[in-house]
Amino acid sequence: MLRKFVWITGFLDILIGLGVWTQPLTNPEQGTFVSLMTLGAFLMFAGAALMWSSKDIAVRAPVIFWQGLVRLTAVISILYGVPKGLATPYEYGVAAFDGVISLTYILGTMRFTGASAFKLFMGKTQ
Repeated sequence: MLRKFVWITGFLDILIGLGVWTQPLTNPEQGTFVSLMTLGAFLMFAGAALMWSSKDIAVRAPVIFWQGLVRLTAVISILYGVPKGLATPYEYGVAAFDGVISLTYILGTMRFTGASAFKLFMGKTQ
């Protein structure tokens, strides 16, 4: 189940990355072009890494675990940013979506490998 979940969410990251590229490619603007192209590329490469990792979770679990930490950072940023006016309220939906995925990645890799969070954080599975 975890294997399929990681593969699907990785594939979705690639699609989202391509979607992020549409604005700078169709209407390039100074100040957003580089950041959106970089963000889109990051999402696509992260998605590819997740899809690759899903094929051998026992060995590649730290990649999935770290992606869970990245998503958790996004959740924390949104929860901090919306009340401060640094983000829009609709981003709470993103926080809910990424929160579920991040917890699934973090807890799922710990359960799948039997490794502690510290070991996965350090890139180890045993």
